[in-house]
Amino acid sequence: MQTDRLNQQMQFIVEIDRLKQILRQSLITNGSRRENSAEHSWHLAIMASVLTEYALPGADLLRTLQMLLLHDLVEIDAGDTFCYDLQANQDKAEREAQAADRIFGLLPSDLGQEMRSLWDEFEARETPSAKFAAALDRIEPMLLNQHTQGGTWKQHGITQDRVLQRMQPVAEGAPELWGFVEQVIEDCVAAGYLQAGAIA
Repeated sequence: MQTDRLNQQMQFIVEIDRLKQILRQSLITNGSRRENSAEHSWHLAIMASVLTEYALPGADLLRTLQMLLLHDLVEIDAGDTFCYDLQANQDKAEREAQAADRIFGLLPSDLGQEMRSLWDEFEARETPSAKFAAALDRIEPMLLNQHTQGGTWKQHGITQDRVLQRMQPVAEGAPELWGFVEQVIEDCVAAGYLQAGAIA
């Protein structure tokens, strides 16, 4: 016999399938198409498992995994906001908070509150787990741009200084990986995948 609780859980599970329809700016590594947000979340979860030795002291892998799998569910309603689009980012927090209210509100209240709390923790970027999660969230698209010869960076005329600024959470959330990030960015500039300097 189905309970109201189980019905709510299943409704949520079916609803989040819609994340597979949300396209991000980044191309997958063979350059054939754009990555979707569900693929991005999966990729980050694997990254957390592989790179957990570089997490901050006190970071919890399970908590990090939960945040990474949940953090973009709001894009079902709010869409993917391109990180370098200054205008679209002005109301991003408001749009995503409203989406979080609706989507996590589909769950039984205890589960909904737990998942919303994890989403809020990721957004606040104050705990070791959230800082590590945020670092990985920045590294993944950098790798995709590197392996698509500049991908989104070239398409939108993004410069080295903007990428370095965008990558700053890595220095805070996985400081041992910062040297790797700097090297990738330098290599991409040298290869012509990324413009050096600032926009005039």
